[in-house]
Amino acid sequence: MEVKDKYVVILAGGLGIKFWPFSRHHKPKQFLDLLGTGRSLLQMTFDRLRFSFAAYQFIVVTNKRYVSLVKEQLPEIPDNQILVEPLRRNTAASIALASYKIKKLNPNAKVLISPSDQLIFNEKAFFEAIDLAMNGASPIGNLVTIGIRPNRADTSYGYIQYFPENENPVKKVKTFTEKPDESLAATFLESGDFVWNSGTFVWRNESIINAFEKHLPEMAEVFDEGEIYFCTEKEHLFLNKAYSLIKNISIDHGILERSDEVFMVLGDFGWSDLGSWQNLYEISEKDRERNSVKGNALLYDTENCFIKLPQDKLVVIQGLKNYLVSDSENVLLICKLGEEGEFRKFVNDAKKIDEGYI
Repeated sequence: MEVKDKYVVILAGGLGIKFWPFSRHHKPKQFLDLLGTGRSLLQMTFDRLRFSFAAYQFIVVTNKRYVSLVKEQLPEIPDNQILVEPLRRNTAASIALASYKIKKLNPNAKVLISPSDQLIFNEKAFFEAIDLAMNGASPIGNLVTIGIRPNRADTSYGYIQYFPENENPVKKVKTFTEKPDESLAATFLESGDFVWNSGTFVWRNESIINAFEKHLPEMAEVFDEGEIYFCTEKEHLFLNKAYSLIKNISIDHGILERSDEVFMVLGDFGWSDLGSWQNLYEISEKDRERNSVKGNALLYDTENCFIKLPQDKLVVIQGLKNYLVSDSENVLLICKLGEEGEFRKFVNDAKKIDEGYI
């Protein structure tokens, strides 16, 4: 396979609710500089991948609300390589859209699917894992994901159990469980036989198209009918109709849990999906009381807290333990750190008061 046949698809349409109120509907977390580097998470993803892919090999999938943000933050990407979803229909639709568009561009393509909000600490080891996955994805049908050793019973990830017997670094997946409950996640962690699904995938474009036809045939039929419209001025009209017909389902539930052709490469490169304030707290610098403070704060009898403040505000805190304090625009949030499961309720209740709070 020639280098020109490789593509990278960046998924950049998420809402980032678990980073509310810093992440808002008009500018979710992938467009924010969460780490203070001067680059957003989306830009950091592009920066990481641009050394292995030329600009013409990038496809960015995003919601119609964020097209201007993508263009502003990634001026290197031509407009026709930004795929615009008119409605939110989860990751299966996003990946199907990119796959059927790439099918028209290059029927021989091999594709890397990347989230837009991951943090990678060892980029050399990351690309070594990607190269292994690229090789593992060569046979028609193989769908390869990057697995991460879990360090906690997190219920926001998919869990992969694989066959460890052979020496091949590309392991056949035995079971795939998307977002188990807390009890099952704890069982997976204790067994030592499971890894997290990182949401980074590699496959031949032909393989994922075949998987859609087998496991999500209704979605495959809708996008297949769009072949004559892709890369034309009628593409957006077709997508408006298509997204009104397809269901909301993740790639994990829709294909990976159902397929017997899923493989896994273990990634040992220092990884965080930066999915929540808890994740950001874990990688942040902390003081002797294990507080991480972004901004100006006077702390008394306070420990294990993550505090993010505007630069022009001083906050005095006394007696908090294991709390998140986030002051952003018109919302001050004070809640227990690590309870991101409550955030959807917070956001929904705030929306009832005024949509300007979300």
